[in-house]
Amino acid sequence: MIVKKNEMKGKVNVAMREGKGEVEQLFILDESNMAKHSRLLSLMTLKPGCSIGEHTHYNETEYYYILSGSGFVVEKDGIKRVEKGDLVITGDQESHSIENDGPDELVFVALIILD
Repeated sequence: MIVKKNEMKGKVNVAMREGKGEVEQLFILDESNMAKHSRLLSLMTLKPGCSIGEHTHYNETEYYYILSGSGFVVEKDGIKRVEKGDLVITGDQESHSIENDGPDELVFVALIILD
């Protein structure tokens, strides 16, 4: 199967998870095509100053693979810088948030795998 870019749906999330500004989300796969042990595969874009607020994952693991830009992630053990090429892993019963504090868009792939 091949999913063409023009077949992918997008949306703009305002104050996503009580974060700041808008987050552009492109659903690389929709739910009908996801494997049974996953629930999200999206391209996320945060403009400067925008964020996804803190949220907790239950019975799943979320991965953020940073494609471009920079920012910071808040995890249980503190605030960490992220940039192109970094991978953020948030496991079961863990929480995180991400914010773009740089001058360019922060773009990453978000993948959620069910535990």
